[in-house]
Amino acid sequence: MLDIAEELHLWVGQGRAFAVATVVAVGGSAPRQPGAALAVDSDGTAIGSVSGGCVEGAVYELCRQALDDGTTVRERFGYSDDDAFAVGLTCGGAIDILVTPVRADDPARPVFAAAFAAAAGGTAAAVARVTEGPDDLLGRPLLVHADGTYEGGLGGAPELDRTAAAEARAMLDAGRTGPVGIGAEGSRCGRPLTLLVESSVPPPRMIVFGAIDFAAALVRAGRFLGYRVTVCDARPVFATAARFPEADEVVVDWPHRYLAATGVDARTVLCVLTHDARFDVPLLELALRLPVAYVGAMGSRRTHLERNERLREAGVTEHRLASLHSPIGLDLGARTPEETALSIMAEIVADRRGGSGVPLTGAHTPIHHEGGPSSLASVA
Repeated sequence: MLDIAEELHLWVGQGRAFAVATVVAVGGSAPRQPGAALAVDSDGTAIGSVSGGCVEGAVYELCRQALDDGTTVRERFGYSDDDAFAVGLTCGGAIDILVTPVRADDPARPVFAAAFAAAAGGTAAAVARVTEGPDDLLGRPLLVHADGTYEGGLGGAPELDRTAAAEARAMLDAGRTGPVGIGAEGSRCGRPLTLLVESSVPPPRMIVFGAIDFAAALVRAGRFLGYRVTVCDARPVFATAARFPEADEVVVDWPHRYLAATGVDARTVLCVLTHDARFDVPLLELALRLPVAYVGAMGSRRTHLERNERLREAGVTEHRLASLHSPIGLDLGARTPEETALSIMAEIVADRRGGSGVPLTGAHTPIHHEGGPSSLASVA
């Protein structure tokens, strides 16, 4: 739902009534993950997607019905091969959809409105809703802020809201969206409830060190995948906004000094394109100690071996060296800056999502992975 928060925020401001269909559970090879949403307003306008096209028509009609009767419903769509015209997922998976009306007279509308405003404005927030449990609890929103305060409610006992808020804040801290199981009375005991917690966090950071032509292409690719991109180089003649108009920020500073002073987190990716020992060694010595998602460094295999020796001499352990992606990127046979940027971003996606990087043709690995060692959330 929060993946279309900007549009829904506008709809709320325009006073529109609408229904939101949200993916709350998936099985097998489903095209969209929990949190993906499709919304339909009272005029029949639709935004978003829950299946990449397989069941959009049926979900659209569910939204129209929910707007008419004001009832929240949960529906499952699975694979169908008995009837070519049956509603089903041709990919062979299954998705559960929660359809929630947000009408003008809905007492929960202000909570939804605050959630959409926070997500649209880039403020960290999470929304928890009961997706499996008693019908009278389904779909009610609990909005949880980064400081742990919350508004709205799930419709049960106060302890249920407190427990749900604590679970949602933990998910928000990790930038994760997904299901959470708790008890109806707010503990692990009693009737089980399933919540969907949707987290909206500011875009993850990508810091590109080295203001070279390859960096310009990488900036564009990083922005395309939803990163907030910074370019850093100690040379003011190269590190200019004119050379990197698509970067969110261009910094003139020694790379290791800037990295020591700036904020990073577990979603941050660091791409070292300088391939100059004066910059690389002090920068990587620091970068490999930080709790970031990815550290990659450009250079030939000879440069990589020489750089590793210098890092060992600087006291970097073998364990930390093993986390360095060098030479940076996947083997795509890349030549141009754009092709190189593609190979780097492909490695970052594979590392984040747990992909192997091998061709899907002839492979027996899953197409959709649950997440890799560095997986935290969807970027956008």
